[in-house]
Amino acid sequence: MSNKNNDDLKYQASENTLGLNPVVGLRGKDLLASARMVLRQAIRQPIHSAKHVAHFGLELKNVLFGKSELQPGGDDRRFADPAWSQNPLYKRYLQTYLAWRKELHDWIDDSSLTAKDVARGHFVINLMTEAMAPTNSAANPAAVKRFFETGGKSLLDGLSHLAKDIVHNGGMPSQVNMGAFEVGKSLGVTEGAVVFRNDVLELIQYRPITEQVFERPLLVVPPQINKFYVFDLSPDKSLARFCLRNNVQTFIVSWRNPTKAQREWGLSTYIEALKEAVDVVTAITGSKDVNMLGACSGGITCTALLGHYAALGEKKVNALTLLVSVLDTTLDSDVALFVDEQTLEAAKRHSYQAGVLEGRDMAKVFAWMRPNDLIWNYWVNNYLLGNEPPVFDILFWNNDTTRLPAAFHGDLIEMFKNNPLIRPNALEVCGTAIDLKQVTADIFSLAGTNDHITPWKSCYKSAQLFGGNVEFVLSSSGHIQSILNPPGNPKSRYMTSIDMPVKAEDWQENSTKHTDSWWLHWQAWQGERSGKLKKSPTALGNKTYSAGEAAPGTYVHER
Repeated sequence: MSNKNNDDLKYQASENTLGLNPVVGLRGKDLLASARMVLRQAIRQPIHSAKHVAHFGLELKNVLFGKSELQPGGDDRRFADPAWSQNPLYKRYLQTYLAWRKELHDWIDDSSLTAKDVARGHFVINLMTEAMAPTNSAANPAAVKRFFETGGKSLLDGLSHLAKDIVHNGGMPSQVNMGAFEVGKSLGVTEGAVVFRNDVLELIQYRPITEQVFERPLLVVPPQINKFYVFDLSPDKSLARFCLRNNVQTFIVSWRNPTKAQREWGLSTYIEALKEAVDVVTAITGSKDVNMLGACSGGITCTALLGHYAALGEKKVNALTLLVSVLDTTLDSDVALFVDEQTLEAAKRHSYQAGVLEGRDMAKVFAWMRPNDLIWNYWVNNYLLGNEPPVFDILFWNNDTTRLPAAFHGDLIEMFKNNPLIRPNALEVCGTAIDLKQVTADIFSLAGTNDHITPWKSCYKSAQLFGGNVEFVLSSSGHIQSILNPPGNPKSRYMTSIDMPVKAEDWQENSTKHTDSWWLHWQAWQGERSGKLKKSPTALGNKTYSAGEAAPGTYVHER
């Protein structure tokens, strides 16, 4: 496989990887129920089905006589090999598949099902037809060429990878070579130390690298379902290092990986732990307040903390940056198709019985939401072509999942179900009711145009819930690539606007387009809200909170 193909595979996956939304509790049996519904429809409407079978027969005749116009979509990279368009046999094989897939989708469109059931039907048909794509079979021309080029070795290598994945990866194709990286050696290597630890988190302070720093520090809060080092991945992709270079005193929370013993940790547990971290940061830096940054579920936690502070009349957070965070949970995505009261209750029950929600299990479910990008690509690469899985830091991090305590998972499900943040005082944390209109801190909200898990329009609606000044920025990338967006990438684009109209579409229409990374725009915004420059501290921590283990600390290594 060429380097270009390997790069395509890595970046396609990282753009589509779903960043693990812990809110939803989709089960395999929900997909099976939808599949049964599709089959029942075939029996219930025999004339309708027969009509489509006849139409498929006509299209098949055109395929056999070389008269079919069918061809794959321009963005479908699976059929890029010239054999699919130039070899008459392969061309007919592909067109037969396309005709079959198209007829199935037309059949479900023309059925008497409700709009939601039609959408579910399309989803199930996609799962089935993508699994049976010609590229996933041993007849894939790239696999055949590879077999002869390697004298059959590619087949043996593929079988060996398959056996390893059955034993070690729950039968799913590996997305990344997990042996290629080590946290603390090749990832998460920016210099710093743990300056505080409680049961729930470690607080890491990074060593300043400039002679002067801003007075007001930044506290970064990662999602609870992944490890914190997404913010300090490799030196060239490290948001922590970017902040340090720009005179920001940088602190990052590293969440503990909970076990059954922590099943009772809920949203309030995380907020109480964060309150301690905020007090430590202010004590170490001498600043009366902090700026915060929260991503995904970490953004939900930061928002609830600000609501709690507002209810207490405490001004400990000056400005908040939210990355790909949905607070208004009216979601319009494939995941939402399968989410109803019964599903959510079953998800809560399941995690409570287990004590935790396993990140690995969730990753598997979400992979089936985008199977071409997250499963079949790797099936072809690892098994049919016999290649090693890619070496890619983002995918390593994405596969380095953690668990969620049952109570916190339950809290997130309740939020998903009842959408309390859109109404004043509908959510209570740490003994206070939350009204986001009382949160008057400046907000910087970032979303990604290709984000499938926290759709940008949902992020936009969420940004409108606050009572202060909001700056909304839209990056031209997916969930994780929106966060990891270092300057210098010629493909990076983002959009800004000083207005916040009610409709997201109006915002998009009137916004200004920029080249390069949103990090640069954010750093200017952050700089205006970070106070004056002062001499950098020579040591980490202070007398009360002394520097302990070197970054990345100990919690990050817990399995």
